[in-house]
Amino acid sequence: MRATWLAWSFLSLLAVPAVAVPFEDTLPRSDASDSHRLVKRDEVPDVGSTTFNGIAVPALRELTPDDFDETIKNGYWFVKHYSPACPHCKKIAPAWQTLYEFYYTSNPLSSSSSKPSEPQSLNSFQNYYDFNFASLNCLAFADLCRRLDIREFPRFSVYHNGELEAVYTGKKTMQGLGDFVEETLESIKPGSRPLVGLKYPEPGVTEFDLSIEPAFPGDKVPLATQAAVAKASVQTPSPKGKALPNPQGMSVPLTAESFQRLVTTTRDPWFVKFYAPWCGHCQALAPTWSQMAKEMKGVLNVGEVNCEVETRLCKDARIQGYPTMYFFRGGERVEYNGLRGLGDLLSYAHKAVDIGSGVQDVDAATFKEMEEKEEVLFLYLYDHATVSEDFTALERLTLSLVGHAKIVKSDDPALAERFKISTWPRLLVVRDGRPNYYNALAPKDMRDYRQVLNWMRSVWLPIVPEVTASNAKEIMGGKYVVLGVLSRKRSDDFIQAKRELKNAALEWMDKQTQLFQLERQELRDSKQLRIEEAEDRNDQRALRAAKGMRITIREDDKKQVAFAWIDGDFWERWLRTTYGIDVEHGERVIINDEDNRRYWDTSSSGASIMASRTSILETIPLVIADSPKLSPKSTIGTFESAFFFTRSFIFNHPFIFMVLLFISIAAASMAARGKLLKRGAFGRGGILGNNGGVGFFHLDGKEGLLNGGATGKVD
Repeated sequence: MRATWLAWSFLSLLAVPAVAVPFEDTLPRSDASDSHRLVKRDEVPDVGSTTFNGIAVPALRELTPDDFDETIKNGYWFVKHYSPACPHCKKIAPAWQTLYEFYYTSNPLSSSSSKPSEPQSLNSFQNYYDFNFASLNCLAFADLCRRLDIREFPRFSVYHNGELEAVYTGKKTMQGLGDFVEETLESIKPGSRPLVGLKYPEPGVTEFDLSIEPAFPGDKVPLATQAAVAKASVQTPSPKGKALPNPQGMSVPLTAESFQRLVTTTRDPWFVKFYAPWCGHCQALAPTWSQMAKEMKGVLNVGEVNCEVETRLCKDARIQGYPTMYFFRGGERVEYNGLRGLGDLLSYAHKAVDIGSGVQDVDAATFKEMEEKEEVLFLYLYDHATVSEDFTALERLTLSLVGHAKIVKSDDPALAERFKISTWPRLLVVRDGRPNYYNALAPKDMRDYRQVLNWMRSVWLPIVPEVTASNAKEIMGGKYVVLGVLSRKRSDDFIQAKRELKNAALEWMDKQTQLFQLERQELRDSKQLRIEEAEDRNDQRALRAAKGMRITIREDDKKQVAFAWIDGDFWERWLRTTYGIDVEHGERVIINDEDNRRYWDTSSSGASIMASRTSILETIPLVIADSPKLSPKSTIGTFESAFFFTRSFIFNHPFIFMVLLFISIAAASMAARGKLLKRGAFGRGGILGNNGGVGFFHLDGKEGLLNGGATGKVD
């Protein structure tokens, strides 16, 4: 392993020319004032005790495997992991040394003062912040750096009480490193750092006026200044009297301790990313995640967990792959499975904030306004008799709705009248102005979290949603899907086709609701008939049995039919290879059965299913019949197709399958038994091998026909 490490270091030298960056000689700048003198040293990889602003600065601490753990176990340690052979390490070395000298001699009680602090004082920089600088030579101590998972040089890490607190990922410059230090110091002692930030010396100088401030607004405001301003804003209560979330507009690195303190033991909403530094997808997501955190400043807390460091935390969170993103509220969470673009993350985050803040109470007018904006809207109607247990169960549902639909509650009589509600509480969903009700048989059913959530999952999509990469599995799985393949290029045809799809969907839903109600009514009539018959015969036993009959039919007992559309231009290649459809020839409709990897694209006449209400509604019954009246096409090969056909047959006809299985086993048993009997008869010199028989199957080559003349030879 050590040889591998050294080989890697050698290859890095070949990849990047090891050319030292030239530095100017020790000369005063012509435009410098007396108060801003630049006195430079020669570049030295390892310097001993130095002097800065007239104060002796001890040599920068070089850590070794013998003292690393013991040294960093107390306080904060800002450590540079480097290799003397690394060109980038050589380039940053003077800035690192000067940064250490600058802070070692600075006065924490008056950062803008030109008077440095005394290192021995309790109010010196190191004693005040318990913040220290050190370096670790990874070429000399490869095993230790490998244990610390150091994968690139130089790497700057902050350790707190022996644990990795943060890793600097910004530009390797004096300004960048200084801003990072300022941000860390401000987090250690809030309010102790100047709001205007600091002006840093040039790398290699020995004297610097500490009273010099950045020339705002011309200079760029450093991160530390942004953090300080943000932290100051935290002290200002929001309109509701609560501190604003994410005041710094950044993704906060979380440890096991801070995760429990900030996330799981509070009701504050958090959007958290679990990642590994070596993961390519995580690296690609990192800048987008940081930008999203910046956009959500003051709106939503954003954090991240390094699973290479916080292994136990990630194991407890059951993280199976990287990156994994969860929205947390208290001890509950929901996983984000959408796309990873900035717009996708921001859209989800805003919806999460909205839903995660609790269930909004609305009146009829507000609900009407929401209907115009939301494709799917859940409504919980309650009255004065609704108890706290009901509201607790309602609040528990909100987290699972993040990224799917919005839920509100109301006790407005106008809404109760509109939706014909006579019992409370009642839950319904409104899609395109059409209500769909959750049927609770008893009060406890309204508090059954899993039962209610299962129903919500079945209706939280729009009536005709667009299929995308993030929702395809949810839309296409477990049901027949009438899928319109549309093209936005032909705007008029596109609008007309979507309208036809929606009309077909609404008509189909109405028809299924009527059939469901009719079937339930038939079962009720049958139950009432049995009761009356038992009463006429005065048969108490039959009467009790009839009254005990339960009507258990549900709308989702059968495989459902859903409707959706897909952008034929965007998914052109996939549609052509999977279904053989080219949208250039016009809008098309297929009926897909993803569970069995099959689909239908023609109607009973043999023509393609068109994007029209009539064509669609005529074809659906022929497809979903127990034995489809139309022949399907397969999206897979012959072997896989046979497997899915067998699985579908078992699922749809279990009784017939069991009968065929029993017959097959019986036939196989009888065949095997016949072979054994036959073999036993031959072996005992029976019919064919006994005295009076022909017997040449039992002669073992010694005589008879198979021996060709009986010479007595044995092969």
